[in-house]
Amino acid sequence: MPKLRKMLGDISSRECTALMELIQTQSGRTLAAWAVSYASEHYLPIYQSEYPGSRVLSNTIALCEEYLNGSKKLAQLKPALREAAQAAREAGASPQAQAAARAVSAACSATCTPANSLGFLFYGAAAAAYSQAGLAESQEIYDRLASAELAKAFDSLKAVSIDGEPNPARISWNC
Repeated sequence: MPKLRKMLGDISSRECTALMELIQTQSGRTLAAWAVSYASEHYLPIYQSEYPGSRVLSNTIALCEEYLNGSKKLAQLKPALREAAQAAREAGASPQAQAAARAVSAACSATCTPANSLGFLFYGAAAAAYSQAGLAESQEIYDRLASAELAKAFDSLKAVSIDGEPNPARISWNC
């Protein structure tokens, strides 16, 4: 079995470049809402298939949604973000579940750090690729699946993006 990577995707790829360009045009709130929703729909089920009894990530997603709707304060959300990160560390027995948990945790952290609206996708690409192809495929297959996942995420963000957003997030890409 090849050594599996925690993240998949190429920051220099056209998918990532397009995502970065689109992300820079959106507000932090739009990015966070999209990231939480996307992770909930695409990566949480991968985690829950391996850890069906765990509610840590789904509870964190629910708190993020309440925060984004204005019914919770950031101080109420921060402990849940720490718990989600801990759940990701503890899911090491299953590479696809761990990558999915990291993706959900990072997506939820986009409520505080807009750059995570890109970062969570690298974990998510790994989760999706390992979930779809298994754990014994070649890096070429994983890379192809990761590119497809990033393209799918771009289409999803494009669908919810706000044209002419007056307050785009200020993001410094450290990659």
